[in-house]
Amino acid sequence: MPQLLSIEGLSKTYTTQGRLTHAVRDVSFSLAQGETLGLAGPSGCGKSSLARLVMRLIEPDAGSIRFQDQNWLALSGPPLRHARRHMQMVFQDTHAAFNPRSTVGTVINEPLRIHHITPPKDRPAEIARLLERVGLPGDVASRPVLELSGGQRQRVAIARALSTRPALLVMDEAVSALDVSVRAKVLDLIVSIQRQTGLACLFVSHDIAVIRAVCHRVAIMEAGSIVEYGETQRIVSAPQSETAQRLIAATQTLRNHRGPDHAQP
Repeated sequence: MPQLLSIEGLSKTYTTQGRLTHAVRDVSFSLAQGETLGLAGPSGCGKSSLARLVMRLIEPDAGSIRFQDQNWLALSGPPLRHARRHMQMVFQDTHAAFNPRSTVGTVINEPLRIHHITPPKDRPAEIARLLERVGLPGDVASRPVLELSGGQRQRVAIARALSTRPALLVMDEAVSALDVSVRAKVLDLIVSIQRQTGLACLFVSHDIAVIRAVCHRVAIMEAGSIVEYGETQRIVSAPQSETAQRLIAATQTLRNHRGPDHAQP
């Protein structure tokens, strides 16, 4: 299967108060169209830094990124702005993700306008269609976005990301702040959209139960490196790395503490 995204030898270091931190160390992986790859690991392992490197929200010190058969790191200026419509990101913090004065309709209209997705006269109908796709009524468009619940705001964030008709959706802990029932609905939504459109996802989470629910493959990270990589079911069933074993044990402990109805997303 042709690869949509190919990462080779990606590295990133930070210097803070004279101390060098290796956030991402020589990471390589690939992602095919219609596939979801999970990036899992404990807090501070580098998975969010890796997602931001892929999005080019930060720049790597070394390595290569090919996206849609282009050298993603060679793009700049207008070519990069044009290409960004094909790779979108959904963040964990839905408060910081939106202009607090914006309505839902304004939030979704902005990428439609910037990337010339639809003519101005067709945008209200397109906004309503996108809201319907994520399970929200069209009349939500007139409401201030920060008046919505956390689950509703995350659906709006997904609708905004989908508005540019991307090939790749990067989700950085995008469901970790939601309660269990809302989380399940958002995960079901992502899987449904992926089946309908062939969208590829890079899914960042510390929660193996969430990774198991949506990801075909998983890369387990520790201290900036990938320490285990393969099919999700195989790794969940027989983890080889200590990091994967700890993550799975933590999920099992949570299930035993809360009961099975609360452990599954």
